[in-house]
Amino acid sequence: MREGVRGVGTGGAGPAGPRAGRGAALAGPGTRLVFFEYVISPVFLTLRRPSRLYALPAGSRGLLRGLPYTLASLLLGWWGVPWGLVYTPLALWTNLTGGREVTAEELARVPAPAGPARPGEEVLPPCAAS
Repeated sequence: MREGVRGVGTGGAGPAGPRAGRGAALAGPGTRLVFFEYVISPVFLTLRRPSRLYALPAGSRGLLRGLPYTLASLLLGWWGVPWGLVYTPLALWTNLTGGREVTAEELARVPAPAGPARPGEEVLPPCAAS
């Protein structure tokens, strides 16, 4: 897989501009674009970061997709003082409830994608989800 952006852009220019309907084109009907979070805390530093975006098929909660991020947070997130103790439960909650869905406004801020995405496949680089 190419490093970088995956998905389908609309490419056409309409009244709402070239990105109108882009979320539907990226994900397809009933598919959600989500990201998961992970927390890594060496003692005096805490990093809370988003994963790549994933296209989850309709009806999928994404627990398996979020499992690596949940395990990383469980093992490495608690150790930071004081933010590791604050951010780790938040990241675990996000991951165990199916990730955080990306809104149309957030999606409009990222560059146009390069190719089609299949459900469950990585869609955008992690910096695009921030």
